[in-house]
Amino acid sequence: MNHLTIAKQALIAQAEAVTQLADRIDGEFQHAVELILGCQGRTVVCGMGKSGLIGQKMVATFASTGTPSFFLHPAEAFHGDLGMLKPIDVLILISYSGETEELIKLIPSLKSFGNRIIAMTSNGASTLGKHADIWLDISVAREVCPNNLAPTTSTLATMAMGDALAVALMEAIQFKPMDFARYHPGGNLGRKLLTRVRDVMHAPAPIVASTTSFHDCLLVMTRSRLGLALVMDNDRLVGIVTDGDLRRALLDDQGIIHRTVALFMTANPHTIGQDAQLSEAEAYMLEKKIRALAVTDGVGAVVGVVEIFD
Repeated sequence: MNHLTIAKQALIAQAEAVTQLADRIDGEFQHAVELILGCQGRTVVCGMGKSGLIGQKMVATFASTGTPSFFLHPAEAFHGDLGMLKPIDVLILISYSGETEELIKLIPSLKSFGNRIIAMTSNGASTLGKHADIWLDISVAREVCPNNLAPTTSTLATMAMGDALAVALMEAIQFKPMDFARYHPGGNLGRKLLTRVRDVMHAPAPIVASTTSFHDCLLVMTRSRLGLALVMDNDRLVGIVTDGDLRRALLDDQGIIHRTVALFMTANPHTIGQDAQLSEAEAYMLEKKIRALAVTDGVGAVVGVVEIFD
């Protein structure tokens, strides 16, 4: 049995299903986005089984991209958790068949509360589809499961529809990277976007003068463990010396060990303000293909140094 062939066929079939989903998006999707945008409460997602797992992923995406949201388990909702809802909340009910018993049993209560309902099903004529305010079609031709039984392609289509909603909402509210960082302060992106250069810079920076000898410059760089030194003359930044500068200088002229820093430093080094975002500093260093920047304060005085991996 060729497992690679089977896997490729499955992926192709699923990709085609998502493409067909895009072809069927219509005004109902537009109405769904507008309903969520106008919601004064939360967007509450509800589903059983694998639909519930997809719903939890949708909630995680919504909540982290500016749409207040939470997941409501339909079985628990029927036994008291309906108290978590407010009439101003919008419900997204997920059921591929549109006949999931636990969801259908909630409809009378949701109607009495006054909640608006968005149904994600494969059948607009199903019980859920008929009682929803908006129907989003997530139907697929067949499951990629060889028996056409296990939810596979249908769960992918459901997740894709949820992501499409999230992206449309992000565009509508002009959700920016800094907004994303505020909701992800512990992640790598959050760290980069929320952290300022001053928070991670090395201070004080290792300093030498242009008249410093090769030997003494090497001592300063070794003690700092940064592999570099800033060259200052009369409190003015005039250059930078890195390990690479020392190696290249030695390869060109072994007699450089008897010379001063002025002969092997890199003049006019790049700088960045201490209040700049760390992400800005990293992007600048990548663009210029350098690994360190001198850090300056509001009046241009050197206060430290930041490296690309800080």
